[in-house]
Amino acid sequence: MAAQDVINMLKNRDENGAEELLRHFAPLLRYVIAPFLSDPRDREEVLQDCVLKVWQEIDRFDPEKGSWTSWLTAIARNAALNRARTEKRRETGELSEDEADSASTPEEEALRRERQEALFRALNTLGSRDRILFYRKYYYRQSTAQIAAELGMSERAVEGRLYRIRQKLKDLLKGEMS
Repeated sequence: MAAQDVINMLKNRDENGAEELLRHFAPLLRYVIAPFLSDPRDREEVLQDCVLKVWQEIDRFDPEKGSWTSWLTAIARNAALNRARTEKRRETGELSEDEADSASTPEEEALRRERQEALFRALNTLGSRDRILFYRKYYYRQSTAQIAAELGMSERAVEGRLYRIRQKLKDLLKGEMS
C-alpha cells in the first residue's frame, strides 16, 4: 500500500487508516523515537501517541510544505522529546531551561526566530550528505556509532565530518549575525 493510500484513508476517517499507518510506518516511527527514550514501554506509548496525533491532525499535512515521511518523523521526534522532558522533570522535580524561559518577551521571541531562520539558511548551504549527518546527530539524536554503521562510514570519519560541518555553520552564522 502506498503512502498516499494511507493518507487518503486517514483523511476519510477510515479506521483502517490507523492500522495501515502502523503496519507501514511503525518501523520508521520507532526508529525516530528510540534515541530519545530508553524505556520500551515509553517508546510504545509515544508510538501510540503519534498515531493519535496523525489521526487528529491529518488535515494539517500539506505535501507542498514537505514530504509525508518528514511530517511523520517530525511528529514522532517531537512526541518523544516531549516525553523525555516529562520523564526528566518527574525524576528531578525541576523545571527545564526551556520551561524557565517559556515566558520570553516579544523581543526575545523575535530574536529566537531570527536565529532559527539564520540556522535554516546556513543548513541549506550544506550539501545533502552533510545536512543528513547534521540532522541525524543533532535533530534525531542518533549516536555517532549508529550513523557510521548505517551510512557505511567509520565513527572517526563521521566525527570529523560533523566537526567540519559545525565549523562551517559557525562561520556562516557569525557572518550573518554580525
